[in-house]
Amino acid sequence: MTNRSIVLLTLASALLASCAVWQRSEIDRVFGPPVPRDQATAKLSAADQRRWRNAAPLMANRCVVCHACYDAPCQVNLSAPTGVARGASKEIVYDGARLLATQPTRLLDDARTTAGWREKGFFPILNERRPTAGANLQAGVMARMLALKHANTQRDALPEPDLDAAYQCPTIGAFDGFAKASPERGMPFGLPPLPEAEYDTLMDWLAAGAPMAPPAATPAEVTQHVRDWEHFLNGDSDKQQLVSRYLYEHLFLASLYFDEQVDPGERPRHWFRLVRSRTPPGARIDPVVTLRPYDDPGVTRVFYRLQPVTMTTVAKTHMPYALNAARMTKWRQWFIDAPYTLARLPAYTPEVAANPFVAFQAIPVKSRYRFLLDEAQFTIMGFIKGPVCRGQVALNVIDDRFWVFFVDPDSHLIEAEGQFLASETMNLRLPAEEESNAAGLINWLKYEALQKRYLQSKAQWLEDELDGARPVDTRLVWDGDGTNPNAALTIFRHFDSATVLRGLVGSDPDSAWIIGYTLLERIHYLLVAGFDVYGNVGHQLNTRLYMDFLRMEGEANFLGLLPEAVRVRERNRWYRTKNSGERDYIFGEHFNPRVSSTIDYRSDNPKQELFALLQRRLATALADDALIASDDPHASGLAALGAVRGLPASLMPEASLLGIRDGNDVQLYSLLVNRSYSSVSHLLAESYWRIPEEDTLTVARGAALAYVNAVFLVDRDAVGDFARAVGELRSVDDYATLVGRFGVSRDHPAFWQTSDAMHAAWRALDPVASALFDYNRLQRP
Repeated sequence: MTNRSIVLLTLASALLASCAVWQRSEIDRVFGPPVPRDQATAKLSAADQRRWRNAAPLMANRCVVCHACYDAPCQVNLSAPTGVARGASKEIVYDGARLLATQPTRLLDDARTTAGWREKGFFPILNERRPTAGANLQAGVMARMLALKHANTQRDALPEPDLDAAYQCPTIGAFDGFAKASPERGMPFGLPPLPEAEYDTLMDWLAAGAPMAPPAATPAEVTQHVRDWEHFLNGDSDKQQLVSRYLYEHLFLASLYFDEQVDPGERPRHWFRLVRSRTPPGARIDPVVTLRPYDDPGVTRVFYRLQPVTMTTVAKTHMPYALNAARMTKWRQWFIDAPYTLARLPAYTPEVAANPFVAFQAIPVKSRYRFLLDEAQFTIMGFIKGPVCRGQVALNVIDDRFWVFFVDPDSHLIEAEGQFLASETMNLRLPAEEESNAAGLINWLKYEALQKRYLQSKAQWLEDELDGARPVDTRLVWDGDGTNPNAALTIFRHFDSATVLRGLVGSDPDSAWIIGYTLLERIHYLLVAGFDVYGNVGHQLNTRLYMDFLRMEGEANFLGLLPEAVRVRERNRWYRTKNSGERDYIFGEHFNPRVSSTIDYRSDNPKQELFALLQRRLATALADDALIASDDPHASGLAALGAVRGLPASLMPEASLLGIRDGNDVQLYSLLVNRSYSSVSHLLAESYWRIPEEDTLTVARGAALAYVNAVFLVDRDAVGDFARAVGELRSVDDYATLVGRFGVSRDHPAFWQTSDAMHAAWRALDPVASALFDYNRLQRP
């Protein structure tokens, strides 16, 4: 750039800034100075109650579908009234290059008032000046954004491929300039304009000052459940306090509900989250807010409370977890009645609190493992829907589809693991103990050395425990106790998001994991309890690189059940790169226990045979929620879709919704592309390692995704035609034709109607797990 260009750019920036200042002062002159105010604090008039009843579903189904969680554009999180009042920020949460950790801006935690958010740099999207209808519409960014779209429906824009680059985040002072330069960027951005009646409803609500009713009171029967659980969680003994600390550190992200208050086929009406409070049960909750759930609370004693959730439920963060009498009985048996002694409560220093094998060493390993397995889908889902919400930090380190099995909690390995862990606590330290401003390569080398020592110790331990006198076969794998559908899981990765389904979904995958207690616990403390999305590049890099170790450990556990020669062959297939470093961690230099599988393989495809043996062992527990039933009226067309391989599969989006229409009824399915790679160990240039000719397609019943890349709506008589068209894809132009025939793209006039039908179909199919999709990843037409 020349000196003249720099001068012109500087002058232009200064001119725009001065215009924004002038506009802001003009707004102040006409409507008065801004005064931050909180929402949902006053009793509403009958008219305002009506306005809020009409506006609330539109806010959810038209606004929250793009504005929720950390990746909401401009941090405008509209999933709660406090988010609307909080407003927007130009700071990007997902910044993988920040040198220093930034201050957290978690909606419910990091400020209690609108004024508190202003101090953190958030600016309003509602009018905060004189509360007149004119000011509410003219001095509010949200109203102006809606009006801009309404006035420019023929000049629509579509989001950039890099969404963060598309955010402009204008303040009210800069809005006139923004609207003049970008008239096509009104809201809903990159989606069809709202129908006239919906637009009028939202503008009427905004003109009235965006009144929002406070949440309804919790009914007495639900309040009694809250009392019972808070009584259980807040016993005075050291043992109870340790157990409650353990439960909290694993359930702090859960969407808790009392399933005894839910009729079959109905959606829970009351959700809760588990929080730490300075105040005991019966008093008003005074939350203890820390960056991580295991950070020092700064008080002599914390109390564990159930706080009502007032946020709209969105799929990318929704992790339902039922509380009931049977669960309380299990927890008492595992944690309270189990015979163990506790000398003292563990400290909250990072080297203790970040290492669960130190902090909770007193609790029997089998008790901890039973707790994690009981809802294994939830446990694994944490690193996908937890602090990252989305993001390649956790996800570009795993395959696009693989199956997960678990070590049997009743096996002799789990019985012996407690003593082994006691000798390995220092080698099992995790990068999270470095907190959020970690150094990069130096720290990673330290944890790499610890992992190598742990793997060497584990190899020797396995040789000692599996010394030839014990079988090494599928009996080491948990069978779900015959009934628990968490016994096996299928994980799908969709670039920077993922899905966890119960059961074995799709054809045999290329790879699989077997997870034991130590591995499962480390995944949670690395990627959920210990991960800071606001951390610096060193923290994020160390997390990503350490997850490589955990993936390879799970893969090695699975390969250990195969014949020795096949182990190496499979490992080499999974890591088809010139750099063999990662292979040393899987039956190589760093981990190669002299333990042979005792399975009597009889075919020339032992991996396929092992999958069949595992399916037989888990048969009575395997979930079938996502499988296409044999009596499904569309089974043959869906089977043809699931058979698509290679180039046609590679041309499909990562994760699509498929609605099959039968009159007014819509049945919901998911189309998931399983992209193949020569290795997933490489941090950069992911596309370089792609093998598109090995891509496959999986069809799942229901919604197996949170972020929607594409929407297809097919009449029941055309399912076969759709499957053939997908199987015949050969180019991007072919895919464009497919979308033209069957797709409901983001600029389609029936988009909102179709969106409502898809959400309704999911609610009917799964009222507990269903939530709102996110449309930020919808493809450009």
